[in-house]
Amino acid sequence: MLKEYKTIKEVVGPLMLVEGVDGASYDELVEITQANGEVRRGKVLEVNGDRALVQLFEGTQGLKISTAKARFLGRGLELGVGMDMLGRVFSGMGEPIDGAPAIIPDKKMDINGQPINPFARDYPNEFIQTGVSAIDGLNTLVRGQKLPVFSASGLPHADLAAQIARQAKVRGGDEQFAVVFAAMGITFEEADFFISDFKKTGAIHRAVLFVNLANDPAIERISTPRMALTAAEYLAFEKDMHVLVIMTDFTNYAEALRETSAARKEVPGRRGYPGYLYTNLATIYERAGRIKGKKGSITQIPILTMPEEDKTHPIPDLTGYITEGQIILSRELYNKGCNPPIDVLPSLSRLKDKGIGEGKTREDHSNVMNQLFACYARGKESKELAAILGESALTDIDKLYAEFAAEFEEKFISVMTLTEALRKRWTSAGVCWAFCRAANLNVSTTSISINITNRENKGNIWRL
Repeated sequence: MLKEYKTIKEVVGPLMLVEGVDGASYDELVEITQANGEVRRGKVLEVNGDRALVQLFEGTQGLKISTAKARFLGRGLELGVGMDMLGRVFSGMGEPIDGAPAIIPDKKMDINGQPINPFARDYPNEFIQTGVSAIDGLNTLVRGQKLPVFSASGLPHADLAAQIARQAKVRGGDEQFAVVFAAMGITFEEADFFISDFKKTGAIHRAVLFVNLANDPAIERISTPRMALTAAEYLAFEKDMHVLVIMTDFTNYAEALRETSAARKEVPGRRGYPGYLYTNLATIYERAGRIKGKKGSITQIPILTMPEEDKTHPIPDLTGYITEGQIILSRELYNKGCNPPIDVLPSLSRLKDKGIGEGKTREDHSNVMNQLFACYARGKESKELAAILGESALTDIDKLYAEFAAEFEEKFISVMTLTEALRKRWTSAGVCWAFCRAANLNVSTTSISINITNRENKGNIWRL
């Protein structure tokens, strides 16, 4: 029998102290009922003897502790899951916000998930096509991988997230694919953009959206990615689907953690963030992967904005420790008109070699990719040298490499509009090889040669 306690002693920010509690446990769900019948929910953050520290989801504003009653439910926060989730929009607490009725769940799952035995993990080794040439061609995404996007304030990471969500697919006729999208601390305008974009393009039918707005409580922001990953685990490991989880923005998530930590009067770590930030992020990122004997997979693309564009900031720094590479957006490329402005040289996909090659993408993918990296790096060096010494100081081959770098940024990294792509019948998977032909690259593992002659037909080679 559940007990009710009238021993609420103190309220500080979103936290509430309850004394005389018997048998409370960490992360246990709590209901707070007021005299007027209003019910608020929270969870146990800390237990010390018979004292429990509770964090309220709806906040503590207007709460009268003298008449309020707290009831400990003996279970953690759960999400009702089922195939009816596809095509729906939920809040950060898993409640429908699209105007449709609540789903009838097949089962309820704890949002913290179940730890995966490392021995049971299967190695990621299959390709996911995102529709973005800089990722597909040079920093390939593999099923079961966690590949974050490091952005900065003002850069179009929201557009990139929406583009990947609507374009991503897996190869194979019998492969089922779904997208789980989690937005944390975004504005109403951004939320409307994501929802309308999904509906307009039809991507909503294979997607599950969890949206947490900036004016929602911080505790809801903390639960949003866990809600999304719980839905992804159900679709992947029980319905044998390949699930791509896109989460934005983890900077808002970390700020919510810092807010909670400050309310608990904890000793801060690096730059004011709690010392357990690494552990907390790991509980989210490590839920990606594949399991032996299971057909499905969970692939993560977490997106974060680097404060002050600092890669050494705790959020991108710790994220980079846990994940398998990073996609970095460049303000310089953005100012040049590249969209998405992916800086391919510092970007990295540590598992890309496992997802490319014969039978997966193309047998010459690795050779072409390495040649493009080499040519672009030398072209960047040539452009930097020209800025210091003047273009006249460059050799003919250096000038050609500089021209290559400019063409590469304009026609390979930049992704055209959908209308133009359909008109020209371009595909992201084929752009890499088309670009090599356009630049007259001799694809070889031992040499790089650019034919200076016969470049007048370069523009016609782009049609696939």
